[in-house]
Amino acid sequence: MAKNLQDCTVLANGVKMPWFGLGVYKAEEGQEVINSVKAALRNGYRSIDTAAFYQNEEGVGQAIKESEIPREELFITTKVWNSDQGYESTLAAFEKSLKKLGLDYLDLYLVHWPVKGKYKETWKALEKLYKDGRVRAIGVCNFNIHHLEDLIADSEINPMVNQVEYHPRLTQTELRDFCRKNNIQLEAWAPLMRGQLIDNPTLIEIAEKYNKAVLQVILRWDIQNEVVTIPKSVKEERIIANANIFDFELTQDEMNKISSLNENHRTGPDPDNFDF
Repeated sequence: MAKNLQDCTVLANGVKMPWFGLGVYKAEEGQEVINSVKAALRNGYRSIDTAAFYQNEEGVGQAIKESEIPREELFITTKVWNSDQGYESTLAAFEKSLKKLGLDYLDLYLVHWPVKGKYKETWKALEKLYKDGRVRAIGVCNFNIHHLEDLIADSEINPMVNQVEYHPRLTQTELRDFCRKNNIQLEAWAPLMRGQLIDNPTLIEIAEKYNKAVLQVILRWDIQNEVVTIPKSVKEERIIANANIFDFELTQDEMNKISSLNENHRTGPDPDNFDF
């Protein structure tokens, strides 16, 4: 169980990945994303999650440089976008992302969506980048069980991470069990369901008991479910508050109560019906 902000899960290949990090989706390129990443790093975060699609990799890179934290202490993730999928185009997209970030290597490179007919070629490119030592770990996002089975059947290296929409209204229990069984670390995007859970009576009651905010209770539930979590915020006080979840522990009963809020409700696209 994670005891602090720097605590790590160990991926299938032995690489350590922090349980908690900062997501920068919709953080605007330039000063907004630079300030956001620097605030996170200043307050003990070591994991930053971006993507080519977010169009803010340069700002993330700038913030990393300005923060002067030794590179080996950081865990930096980015993703290949759908229009770049395929073997050669993924390799080219990787170089572009790396250059924008101003880094020599990545800690984690992810396939952003399971683009039909393309993701296997994309994965072959990731395997090559991994074997060449350009990236320490490789994984996918938004893959359902059948996508993972399909990919694993044809690949040399299994995905080490699967980053999916995950929150108390979308608990993805079967997917979580499948990933656990196959040594794939589940990671949550939209862990706070874009703020749609703050008035939930069950969560409010639990939050009051611990003198915490509802959002902190949700993030704590993620961590206790052994799901890596990367809430996004551009405000320093929120970035600090999000990470302030290591001084309390939910009971099994409370964990179950939160999980029972599940309605299989997505705020983002369904990977099976995504218009690529």
